[in-house]
Amino acid sequence: MTQALRELQASAGATLTSTAGGDAPLSFGNDAIALQASRTGVAICDRSHWGRIEVSGGDRLRFLHNQTTNDFQMLKPGQGCDTVFVTSTARTIDLATAYVLESSVLLLVSPGYSQKLTQWMDRYIFFADKVNLKDITDETATFSLLGAESDALVTQIGGSAIVDKSYGSHQIFEINGIEVRIAVGSGLATPGYTLVVNGEASKLWEALIQEGAVPMGDRLWEQLRITQGRPAPGQELTEDVNPLEAGLWQTISLSKGCYIGQETIARLHTYKGVKQQLWGIRLSQSAAPESVIMLGEEKVGTLTSITETEQGYLGLAYIRTKAASPDLKVQVGDTEGELVALPFVSHDYP
Repeated sequence: MTQALRELQASAGATLTSTAGGDAPLSFGNDAIALQASRTGVAICDRSHWGRIEVSGGDRLRFLHNQTTNDFQMLKPGQGCDTVFVTSTARTIDLATAYVLESSVLLLVSPGYSQKLTQWMDRYIFFADKVNLKDITDETATFSLLGAESDALVTQIGGSAIVDKSYGSHQIFEINGIEVRIAVGSGLATPGYTLVVNGEASKLWEALIQEGAVPMGDRLWEQLRITQGRPAPGQELTEDVNPLEAGLWQTISLSKGCYIGQETIARLHTYKGVKQQLWGIRLSQSAAPESVIMLGEEKVGTLTSITETEQGYLGLAYIRTKAASPDLKVQVGDTEGELVALPFVSHDYP
């Protein structure tokens, strides 16, 4: 599915890198230009190495409602949401985006997680359940458009009907003869859209570049992920934390019925028991992930991710709730740091 796409990207100067989900463009040699485009224009990021799972069958919504943190029973075809897969004790597995179709649900999951989550869900399908799971990662491709002009570009390619719709809304459009599902939301806090195509991914990529989208590699996506606060599996999403600690309140329904991990999440919410919170931390110099964060002589947290930005180094860290506050000065190894709030993360109890 992606071979022709990778060849096209390589001919345009892309450096490819190996990820958990397969090869992806690391950079197009234009990171500064692409970063500016993601702010004031339109950048396009190839997320085809992310996983895609098709959940079908008559019980699909009930099943996903019971397996993840968000409310699927209220969703209609053409709508979508972010949701978190958690363990029975509400420890995080992955942050996913779900798109409800007429006869199935499409899940967009983190790179390398399609097989893991398919196997995880399969454990909870019982004999009478009308649920079918299919890993369609290799049969599809995903692109994200990011930036202030993404509405204009989507309108330009014939997708005006999706502009101004609520987050997760999606529908099928035909672009240069290619059937494309366009969904509201870039995957980050930056305004934008997510596009899913079942074929001719290279032709779609080329068409979007011709319309003015600036190609952006995975290295810049990772920088934006960290500076905006989107947690990633294996770094911020682990079996040591729950989704409330990760600041993913928008993915959690506090009113729906029982689901895996619900008792723990309800108890944490009721008794305000979130012991640590995900924060950004601006650093005076680089530090290694898993570095201990100190406030005076007291350990208050752990660094989970770090990236270099135009303003210096910025990381993500879990900080003890009672110690955390914006602008708090801390020590990270030999480096000084300062806590900053990030747009993807919420610290407020609803």
